[in-house]
Amino acid sequence: MNIGIVNDLKIALHALTHIVQGMPNVTLAWTALDGEEAVAKCAANKPDLILMDLIMPKMDGVEATRQIMRKTPCPILVVTATIEGNASRVFEALGAGALDAVETPRFEQSLDGSGGDRLRAKIEQIRRNQRIVMKPIASNVIHKAHASDHSCATPIVILGASTGGPQALATVLRSFKQPIHFAVVIVQHLDTAFVPGFRNWLSHETGFAVRAALPGDRAVAGSVSVASSDRHLQITSAGVFIETDVPMDALHKPSVDSLMLGAASTKLCGVAALLTGMGRDGAAGLLALRKSGWATIAQDAATSIVWGMPGAAVQCLAAEQVLAIELIGPAIQVALTRKPKPNHV
Repeated sequence: MNIGIVNDLKIALHALTHIVQGMPNVTLAWTALDGEEAVAKCAANKPDLILMDLIMPKMDGVEATRQIMRKTPCPILVVTATIEGNASRVFEALGAGALDAVETPRFEQSLDGSGGDRLRAKIEQIRRNQRIVMKPIASNVIHKAHASDHSCATPIVILGASTGGPQALATVLRSFKQPIHFAVVIVQHLDTAFVPGFRNWLSHETGFAVRAALPGDRAVAGSVSVASSDRHLQITSAGVFIETDVPMDALHKPSVDSLMLGAASTKLCGVAALLTGMGRDGAAGLLALRKSGWATIAQDAATSIVWGMPGAAVQCLAAEQVLAIELIGPAIQVALTRKPKPNHV
């Protein structure tokens, strides 16, 4: 795995270089001191991953991410010194196509080996994601359950997203006509350290009071809840949130599949949508929900930053509809107002 590092602070550059060069089967492709230099170096020598700082001279990390994803698309991991101070920039970069974000390890910790564990874990996770082979998910004939078989006192809307997800999620939530009579539950692939800032940012962007989905809390009509720990989120038939570590070997924690597969085994009903993201997390879960009577939607390729997760869902026939991001919110509300019909797909 070849990695490029972008950071204007030499001490941070040294720390990141030390960590990267100490990882097995990882090589340093190049370093850059600002976003402008990073765009040029990526065009000349595209690495397998870029560690991107945010605040830099000439061109910041958000614009560099935007230009790289437009000209020479490459996996980008945001590495930033502070969470609170850079929250808005972090989610702009994620919306432009960055995979995730992590805090910059301190230089002295990188030398004695006590720091950088979270960064190393993120790099390994991205490497595993890149190795995923898109094996077909068995769909067979989809015998869709009758929606009338489910208890719909409070319909549930599940949204799963990864790369490019923050902006996509904001677009969906902003399009809802308020007040909403359903509960929204979100899984966004994101380092847990950034989730509180993400909830605040999403609240500001959409006008919803976005809260953490905490064990024991209930998904109630009008609520928007986000998976907020490094454990899988699930929801019971009574609408109560629980957390689990199973499956232990999941690429993402929390995973979209865990939430959707769990919901498919309950008496809940509603709509699930799989948005932009790398990999295939959520495809199997969306298929299970479709088979159990839920309405299912995948974001289309044209409006996705990466058409991995929704593309996998389309491939296995998990999505009833494939829509541009601006149409997904209205389609969710239309689906929730339709009367259930017997259906065999």
